[in-house]
Amino acid sequence: MIEVTSGLALLWRLHQDVDEGRRERAEATTLKIVGICFLALAAYVSYDSVTSLLRREAPEESIPGIVLAAASLIVMPLLVRAKRKVARGIKSNAMAADAKQTELCTYLSAILLGGLLLNALLGWWWADPLAALVMVPIIVKEGIEGLCGETCCDEGVCH
Repeated sequence: MIEVTSGLALLWRLHQDVDEGRRERAEATTLKIVGICFLALAAYVSYDSVTSLLRREAPEESIPGIVLAAASLIVMPLLVRAKRKVARGIKSNAMAADAKQTELCTYLSAILLGGLLLNALLGWWWADPLAALVMVPIIVKEGIEGLCGETCCDEGVCH
C-alpha cells in the first residue's frame, strides 16, 4: 500500500507539467507525500519487527516466499535504475526519492530472504526482524528529508 501511494503521487506529479509554477508545486507536494510514505514504512517495519521479536515469531518457511523475495532482488534494482533515469530526465527530486524508497524495499527483500534462509538453515528466527530494525533509522532519515523538501539522491542527479 505504501509503494502504491508513492507511485500514485508520482503519477499525479507527472501530469502536472502544464507550466513551471504548477510543476514546482506538484513536485514539492509529491516529495512530501513520498516522505510520509517513508515514515509510514518505518512505522510498519518497526511495529512488525518488534512484534515478531517479542512474540518470538519465526518467519514461515515458504518456497513461494523465498522465490518472490529472490525475484524482487532481480526486478527491483532494475526498477530503481529506471526511476533514477526518469528522475534525471525530468529533474524530479520526488521521483528520485521514490527510487530511493524502492531501493530500500529491495534491501528489505534481501533481509527477508536472508531471514527466511537463516531460520530454515540455522533456526535463527530473530535474524529477519533484527536486521529490519537496523534499516528503520535509514528509512526515517529519508522520510524526514522528503518532508523537508530535500532530495535523497545519492548521485546528486537532481540538484
